[in-house]
Amino acid sequence: MNRKQALLLSLSLVLFLPAGTAFAQSPDELEFNVDMSSPGTPLPKIYKPSIDLSGRGNHRDITRPQTLAAQGILETWQADLGFTNFYRIQYNLWEIEQLAKDKAAKDKLLDNYESVIKRISDSGGVVILDLFGTPSGLGKVLDKNSAVHNLKSYKQLVKDTIRRLSCEKKYNIWYEVWNAPDLEDFFLGERSEYFNLYRIVGEAVKELRQETKARIPLGGPSTSCWFANIQPNDILTPERSLIYELIKYCYSYKLPLDFISWHAYSSDPELEKQLSIYNKPFIKLIREWLSYFHFESNLPLVIDEWNFDAGANISSQRGKEAYVAASFIPARLKNMQEAGLDYQTYFCLEDFESNRDGVNRNLGIFSFDGQERSDYRGYAKAGYNIFRMLNLLGNELLPSPSTDEFAGIISTRSQDYLAVLIFNYIDPQAAMDYLSRGIVDLNSTERKYIINIVKSDRIEKILSGQLDLSTLRLPAKTRSMLKSAIDLNNRARKFSADNRKIKITFKGTKDIYMLSRYTMDSGCSRDCAFKASDEQEADFGQGYSQAIELAPYSAQLLVFKKKPLPAVEAKPPVNTAEEAVKNAENK
Repeated sequence: MNRKQALLLSLSLVLFLPAGTAFAQSPDELEFNVDMSSPGTPLPKIYKPSIDLSGRGNHRDITRPQTLAAQGILETWQADLGFTNFYRIQYNLWEIEQLAKDKAAKDKLLDNYESVIKRISDSGGVVILDLFGTPSGLGKVLDKNSAVHNLKSYKQLVKDTIRRLSCEKKYNIWYEVWNAPDLEDFFLGERSEYFNLYRIVGEAVKELRQETKARIPLGGPSTSCWFANIQPNDILTPERSLIYELIKYCYSYKLPLDFISWHAYSSDPELEKQLSIYNKPFIKLIREWLSYFHFESNLPLVIDEWNFDAGANISSQRGKEAYVAASFIPARLKNMQEAGLDYQTYFCLEDFESNRDGVNRNLGIFSFDGQERSDYRGYAKAGYNIFRMLNLLGNELLPSPSTDEFAGIISTRSQDYLAVLIFNYIDPQAAMDYLSRGIVDLNSTERKYIINIVKSDRIEKILSGQLDLSTLRLPAKTRSMLKSAIDLNNRARKFSADNRKIKITFKGTKDIYMLSRYTMDSGCSRDCAFKASDEQEADFGQGYSQAIELAPYSAQLLVFKKKPLPAVEAKPPVNTAEEAVKNAENK
């Protein structure tokens, strides 16, 4: 069972997704205003190209980390985008200890992990090192996902690892305790056993901090969604989430907790704006939990696995139609930023295929065909150029609030240029997500009607107009919500087929710029060239505006660079003595 299936199973009694029952109307033509004189804010790190470096899931070379993307792909990313942001590495302790009887091979495997960590740290980036995997002999059962039984030995193993990487080598690492512990495919244990695991890692970190004075951030729980727990839970009971219980546990046992992490796979760009049962954004709720248990409320909140996901392990919208998933990236990031999230790492660098665990998912920014030779490099998908666009954003964010359900802009500036990213993403499940947004506002009876309709085949007939709402006996609030869902579904169908006409008006400067335009659309889904399609002069002193016709599931980056002033022709210096002689002779 994959993560999405497990998540849907745990929520079989409750719908969820983003919050709020209101939505913006979508006119046929959009207009945005960018004021260059507006006060900006430092570009939030949420917009920086950050990614989980996983991929493949299998290498013939046993000294190569098995879940790390191919070396050539890592080198391509570093050459194009650098390693100056956040990068997650899944550090498999089970895999490492499997080579305990072959010291040379084990040392080489550790060196291969460390070489990537070093490159990131030396570049000024941050590694989120996900510690997972139970070595043979240390678990309750003989399985790498087993809960730890020999806590003392496991603590020493983790402590030695952190000592080497953070205290001796001084790499910039945030440590994360396990990965998706709420899913059986990743953790075979009870809630108390996860807390025991976190406790021994936390104690190891406290001891090393005391001993070396090193900065060693620790966090978790890296659950499959924000309200998940090892026992089934849903959005209606947030205080039963593993996030809440971990915060409470760390307070009770005085354990370090330096960041909160979770996963968030969805096709909905507004997932982070989800409301809780208390009619407040869940991110605000998490920060209130932190304050209540005497942690800093501004503790970093990190989504360290996310991607476009409509439920399929192998999705054409992440493959042949990769422009769909690509256009999702800026739409989702903008909503993450507006919701107050601090950091994110996209999952992942390379597709998973033909590995021993049988994991086949085309989530990567780079493709991988397991039937090809072992050194096969695959190709860059359309989403890779979105990350390259993000890398060209300015260092200040200008105000550009969301006003449309599907299209939006991210406006930035630097000292000598302006960069505006425009996107047009239409959620393929927009109507279903809309219904999910209102679920926390309904009473139990109203909620039951919605859930029963969604679980039956009637929902598709209702949305398509084949089943008339007037023929159904429904509570007024339920009926109103379904009417709105029908309206949204119709607009989503329209805009997924029609181009959007967009006008962007610029003001606040009189300078002349040179405009370069970068485009990502359905014209290319693999190995797409990243170059400006045209350059033209833009005179902002004359009330400049840019008209764009943006195709569905596309994005454009407009980069305006200040045009250099024309060179002033230098006049030869005047020899004053010679000039005086000439004047005297003329007299």
